[in-house]
Amino acid sequence: MVDLHTHSTASDGEKSPSELVLAAKEAGLSVLALTDHDTIGGLDEAASCAKKAGIIFVPGIEINVQWPTGEFHLLGLGLKTISGSLAALVDELKLRRINRNKEILGLLEKSGLSVSYQEFLQEEGQGHCEDTLGRPHIAAYLVKKKIVKDRQKAFDKYLSKGAPFFVDFDGAELGNAVKAVLDSGGLPVYVGWGKVQGVLEGIKAAGVLGLEAWHPGAKEGECRRLERLAREMGFFVTAGSDFHGPNVRADRKLGKTAGGYKINDRFYFEELLPAFERFFPKK
Repeated sequence: MVDLHTHSTASDGEKSPSELVLAAKEAGLSVLALTDHDTIGGLDEAASCAKKAGIIFVPGIEINVQWPTGEFHLLGLGLKTISGSLAALVDELKLRRINRNKEILGLLEKSGLSVSYQEFLQEEGQGHCEDTLGRPHIAAYLVKKKIVKDRQKAFDKYLSKGAPFFVDFDGAELGNAVKAVLDSGGLPVYVGWGKVQGVLEGIKAAGVLGLEAWHPGAKEGECRRLERLAREMGFFVTAGSDFHGPNVRADRKLGKTAGGYKINDRFYFEELLPAFERFFPKK
């Protein structure tokens, strides 16, 4: 069993990188990728713990990408090093994330709610860097302030797209994100489902090489359709749980994806490894 899409406290996950690795070991995983949002801050800790635990570790990242119809996410899997282009991209996205948080909290405060950016940092910044905080942390802050009953209510009433205090995130340009991943020796993988055929044609032209066809946010039938489509278009296929932790997303389980199915190790040994051999042939 493997998992090629997870998150830690380095971004918006519940478990530290080490705790995540140990939880993966306990769940019976043999391969784990850490793909925190717009940061590589947890990779060294996770890699060290995975080595001790006897788990194959895949260093990764999940980059927010701006797209004409809205942002989508790009995984970078198997990063060999952190290139200058990836480091610069991450730094820019961190700054944009901080500014977005400030704007959201400012709007909430102006509306009459008893909140402030500085109090938010004090409440939610423990164990997190300022530049890794995001909307899930703002939602948790609103719960602590008893403004809403739970995080989902916070998103529904205040933070989701279409809600009064939603602020769009200015993600990376796709070409820059793809280049940053490739420069770092990683493979760029598109995360998406639904009506994506037209999108896939565009992102393939931009240099994306893989497709995460299996994601818990999709239905099993959609995943099978996406995997067939990926084959037809020449993408390799990955699968992940998008695990954040039981108190963040109780429906996401390590090593499991759409339909609660265990993620077969074929997605690592028959997909990801051959893709590296194909796109980064040994000289």
